[in-house]
Amino acid sequence: MKGCVYLVGAGCGKADLITVRGLSILQRCDTVIYDDLIAEDMLYTAPKSAEKIYMGKRNGRHSAQQEEICAMLIKKAEEGKTVVRLKGGDPFIFGRGGEEILALQKAGIPYEEIPGISSAIAIPAAAGIPVTHRGVSRSVHIITAHTADTPDGLPSDFDKFAALSGTLVFLMGLSRLEQIVARLIAAGKNPGTPIAVISGGNSPHPAALRGTLEDIVKRTRSAGIQPPAVIVVGETAAFDLSSTIKQPLKGACVGLTGTQAVTEKLKAALENQGAEVFFAERSIVDELPVSFDYDALCSNQTKWLVFTSSNGVRIFFNRLAEQKIDLRRLNACQFAVIGAATARTLEKYGIYANLCPEVYTSRGLASALINTAQKQEPIYLFRSKRGSKDLIQTLISEYDVYDIPIYDLHSEAVLPEYAQKFLSRADYLIFSSSSGVELFFDSNKIVQDHTTCICIGEITAKTLRKYYDKPFVTAADISAESILAAVMEDWKNAEGA
Repeated sequence: MKGCVYLVGAGCGKADLITVRGLSILQRCDTVIYDDLIAEDMLYTAPKSAEKIYMGKRNGRHSAQQEEICAMLIKKAEEGKTVVRLKGGDPFIFGRGGEEILALQKAGIPYEEIPGISSAIAIPAAAGIPVTHRGVSRSVHIITAHTADTPDGLPSDFDKFAALSGTLVFLMGLSRLEQIVARLIAAGKNPGTPIAVISGGNSPHPAALRGTLEDIVKRTRSAGIQPPAVIVVGETAAFDLSSTIKQPLKGACVGLTGTQAVTEKLKAALENQGAEVFFAERSIVDELPVSFDYDALCSNQTKWLVFTSSNGVRIFFNRLAEQKIDLRRLNACQFAVIGAATARTLEKYGIYANLCPEVYTSRGLASALINTAQKQEPIYLFRSKRGSKDLIQTLISEYDVYDIPIYDLHSEAVLPEYAQKFLSRADYLIFSSSSGVELFFDSNKIVQDHTTCICIGEITAKTLRKYYDKPFVTAADISAESILAAVMEDWKNAEGA
């Protein structure tokens, strides 16, 4: 059976600008074929099993010709796949979506186009520029500055735009800014007409610059604005209707490392404060086969089950379910967790931790266990294969300790092009576990001189020192709240300096 293809407009900027329908289709597809400037975390909403194929084209550097892209769409659909062609902005606004649909029609492939928010509207809006405004601009004209069949790349009837009273929006035009300005003035446009050059959305170098036709070229080149950029010409380009909601981390670029269980809450918290967040390293959980007999936990002897992560809790209870062990048989077990987040995960299974240290660190957990557990009560650690040895070394002299690695981690390399792009301008790198540190540096990633590293706790800090010899910040305890507080305090100090 043939599959089908959905051309989905991803919107322009953050992942949550995609439409609800576009997101729904993305979440159930088999294959994603995506372009540049797609918010990287949007791709992680696709099923883990989905094939992800990068076929970006940017500023003349073609990773794939249009014919190759069309052929790939047809090939995957003929394999019976539900394919999402994920395109920045809207597929039908200079996105070549029409060409792709014509190819699908010719091949007899079922398809549907899902509209998205175009950069022609979204990028100016994010900079506080409305493309229309009552009494000022009653029309908007979206123009390509990348026409292949004219000497200067501008449309053949370009001079007519100078006489229009509305707003002119040029896409793909930064390299031709000189020609755009010169031809508009030559065709009669007032040199004092407001103009803005904006690089935003998921651009690697966001910037917004306002001026007039007379001075914008010099100002833009002096500022070093880089593509992709949107050019807005008209009276509304002088407006500044940008958001006045205060966000303490606005302008900060933060890279996260670790598993989804660790980073999900932190990402939301950072973005709520205005930070731009990306995954510098994304750890994937691999459940490990273990020979441990879970029935041993069902004896009447009091024992401690210790969890140092939400992943450990989730996998432990999955194993119990697989072996059909009734939770009531664990009545002699006491439960200890390293921190509040792990405790909350445990509560989802109907169990409230008997012990959670005041200080969310391995040292704090070990100290709390020593002060609470009886010497004859064995301790079972269900955790990562990469777990710190400090915890077990502190406990083993006092107790019978069973260290049971039930999962390992590997670094997902689905979007290396995004990690490199953002790492070059990251203000902060967050290390939420020792394994995150190891996976980040083992993949040969580099911390830039202007980037501040922040660790979630002492054990992670100890690991980071093995790889990184510059000063860094260590959060007060192991929690998303503590990491957020550390970033906000450092950013505040940096802005005040």
